[in-house]
Amino acid sequence: MKELIKELIIKLGENPDRPGLVRTPIRVEESLKFLTKGYSEKLEDLVSGGIFEEDCDEMVLVRDINFFSLCEHHLLPFFGVCHIGYLPNKKLIGLSKLPRIVEMFSRRLQLQERMTVQIANAINDILKPKGVGVITEAYHLCIMMRGVEKQNAKTIVSSMLGTFRESERTRLEFLNLSSSQFKI
Repeated sequence: MKELIKELIIKLGENPDRPGLVRTPIRVEESLKFLTKGYSEKLEDLVSGGIFEEDCDEMVLVRDINFFSLCEHHLLPFFGVCHIGYLPNKKLIGLSKLPRIVEMFSRRLQLQERMTVQIANAINDILKPKGVGVITEAYHLCIMMRGVEKQNAKTIVSSMLGTFRESERTRLEFLNLSSSQFKI
């Protein structure tokens, strides 16, 4: 990858051998490997030992999970928060596992729309809950830095499965809780 990055620097009209750029190819390679580490992670490994049998049927919500990703169209970052809710069906997941799932899918070349659905489907597949709701809110540098150059444009995507899709009451409860200004 280092040679490709060095060639890219040349094609941009720069000298890869000047003092400030000599180590850039290795730094960019390391950075890209970190930013795309989600490809080497497996859902089963992330949630291993984190699913518990429990007779609970109240909504579980973890909100404001920060994420960073790379837009697959421009390789520019997009970043924001993810809110995840689910209605258990005799199974709970360790709360730390939800941010880990978000991290796994966000650390890939992504579309926000796809990432949101992948997170919802993953939770649905491993827990088999009565319903799942996922909302992502993000700022895209491809919108902010180039093209239309709109710095305040926020993209919001939702994926609702099961009861969250079928029941307006459940969906509204999730939407209200995920957008409330309640602070601890």
